[in-house]
Amino acid sequence: QVQLVESGGGLVQAGGSLRLSCTASRSIPSFNAMGWYRQAPGKERELVARYISGGATIYVHSVKGRFTISRDNAKNTVDLRMNSLEPEDTAVYYCYVDLASGIYWGQGTQVTVSS
Repeated sequence: QVQLVESGGGLVQAGGSLRLSCTASRSIPSFNAMGWYRQAPGKERELVARYISGGATIYVHSVKGRFTISRDNAKNTVDLRMNSLEPEDTAVYYCYVDLASGIYWGQGTQVTVSS
């Protein structure tokens, strides 16, 4: 098992930036996928960005060019740098990792973008 803890959410004006960080309780040398989902009020949870096995990255179309996912294996972290934020990015952001033993989620961190 692994525990995930997110940090870095908050309130920002449109056009601003935030950096979310997800710290794992142990090193993760191999995985099926890891990254970030988000869930806005009244909407289903959607993929934002993720690494897949082999290291390739995938982004939802709406954040391409604005968000960047990155990993630091030494710190057991996966970060999400969010630039040019829009009110439509307002959501709870969840870190996750898909392992052979199951899928693990963080508790979520709120991101609110004001217009």
